[in-house]
Amino acid sequence: MFNVILFEPEIPPNTGNVIRLCANTGATLHLVKPLGFALDARELRRAGLDYHALAAVQVHRDFSACLTALGGARLFAIETPGERVYSAVQYRQGDALLFGPESRGLPGTVLDRVGAENVLRIPMLGGNRSLNLSNSVALVVYEAWRQLRYRA
Repeated sequence: MFNVILFEPEIPPNTGNVIRLCANTGATLHLVKPLGFALDARELRRAGLDYHALAAVQVHRDFSACLTALGGARLFAIETPGERVYSAVQYRQGDALLFGPESRGLPGTVLDRVGAENVLRIPMLGGNRSLNLSNSVALVVYEAWRQLRYRA
């Protein structure tokens, strides 16, 4: 399936929602430290309900460790300055989808490692900053999964 990477996530309910999404789609969730909350946070458990046991979640000390764990997976970052729309990509099993922290997005050093050609955007009306993190993850994961005809 796919790999979803949350780089330094800050808001427990967003991560809980993504845990639930990953449990229901078969995606593996990768959390890159530092996290803005404890993994046993009440808000995280509430948003993820009882899906924590059903989801594959890996926690990495930093972005480099995450990339090592992913091996040679294709990596796409989803950020507002992306040139290509997320739905224009032909996704493959094992692709990694990278999302930045809620308050600031991905740092330039991370985007440089991804490469400008692999920075994707979600279309929005002009003048708006961004969508909610868990909504963004859901849009991209379901588009990628749809392209694979919902095969796990």
